[in-house]
Amino acid sequence: MSNVHLINHPLVQHKLTLMRRKNASTSTFRTLLSELSNLMAYEVTRDMPLQDIEVETPLETMTGKIIDGKKLVLVSILRAGNGFLDGFLNVVPGARVGHIGLYRDPKTLAPVEYYFKMPQEMEERDVVIVDPMLATGNSAIAAVTRLKQLKPKSIKFVCLLTCPEGVAALQKAHPDVAIYTAAIDRQLNEHGYILPGLGDAGDRIFGTK
Repeated sequence: MSNVHLINHPLVQHKLTLMRRKNASTSTFRTLLSELSNLMAYEVTRDMPLQDIEVETPLETMTGKIIDGKKLVLVSILRAGNGFLDGFLNVVPGARVGHIGLYRDPKTLAPVEYYFKMPQEMEERDVVIVDPMLATGNSAIAAVTRLKQLKPKSIKFVCLLTCPEGVAALQKAHPDVAIYTAAIDRQLNEHGYILPGLGDAGDRIFGTK
């Protein structure tokens, strides 16, 4: 678990608890998700490399710091990842965005890719994958495996919730990928849902069933 980062800031935990409520409306759920992802983005980007540049302020010239290298790439696992994306873009508005479409086969729980679009020059970029849930780990593993073909500098995986099974699966397949999450819940049920969890994140974000 050394590569798992639990973001237990009081505001993160407070908003996550409000999101778990089954009677939270779609608009409330979306608002909380955006606010929570804002907060999580600060932790996830804490170790981004910096470089010195000369800046002229209204009063004098000084040496300031900016993010080093090519811009960060935020990769959303469709569709639920898009609800997580906006909060990160509020914090890092210059980030490039990639999308990977995966759906879970209801019988095998295996991921099936149907869309993949990334920025250019990925080998010079750091990648942050966003998806609200890390449950079985199958979609996360498939996304990381696919992205590694583009040879990015680094990959992080960010989720609201996970469970011991999901963490173990992703770490076994990709031990070099850091996991950032607001909670590690008890377990998966027989349908691959996290318990106690918060239900289907995509359905709750978009108001679908």
